[in-house]
Amino acid sequence: MDFLFEGFLEGLNMVFQGNPAVYNAAWITLRVSFGATLIASLIGLPLGYFLASTSFPGKGFCTIVLQTLLGFPTVVIGLLVYGFLSRRGPFGFADLLFTPSGIVIGLVVLAFPIVTMFTMTAVSGIDPRAREMALTLGASPRRAAWTLFLEVRFGLVSALLASFGRVASEVGIAIMLGGNIEGYTRTLTTAIALESMKGEFGFGIALGLVLLVLVLFTALLSRYVQKL
Repeated sequence: MDFLFEGFLEGLNMVFQGNPAVYNAAWITLRVSFGATLIASLIGLPLGYFLASTSFPGKGFCTIVLQTLLGFPTVVIGLLVYGFLSRRGPFGFADLLFTPSGIVIGLVVLAFPIVTMFTMTAVSGIDPRAREMALTLGASPRRAAWTLFLEVRFGLVSALLASFGRVASEVGIAIMLGGNIEGYTRTLTTAIALESMKGEFGFGIALGLVLLVLVLFTALLSRYVQKL
């Protein structure tokens, strides 16, 4: 047990001394997580609203696909995106593999089903007559959608925060698509995996503490929003 205590003290020391490697990994984590959450929201919010407010043939199938994506193994997501971005893949010409942008693409695939399903659930909880009334009063479809979004804004914010927390703690996608390049694509989770394998337990704990604070802050913010 001594090595656990010593590693914890060493990790705290690195955090409070501002170890550059720790905070650089934290910054990269924030960048790719925020970017992925933003893009996922641009896809998931309108898609979730559409599925909740519209009836069409195949809606049930679309819902099943989204529910399946929620439980899709992240290593499979990483593998599929890797295949698309590799030099032999259809998007190999873009040279996105082992870049922060490549990580963001993989994290978007992970995050957008979360945003979509949260949005769909939130909008479905509103009386369907609310949208019809807004349209009857002369609101455009876009304005009606905005009105409903305001009604369920707390649920939507929770969806975005949940998505952010999920992608920030992802390791499989980040290491497969980013390559764990120090100072460029090394995130907190991939750095933890690498340093732990090297026996740098204290360094791993320092990284873990920063990640824990990040995820804890996201959870507290989500809890605060739900109580408003």
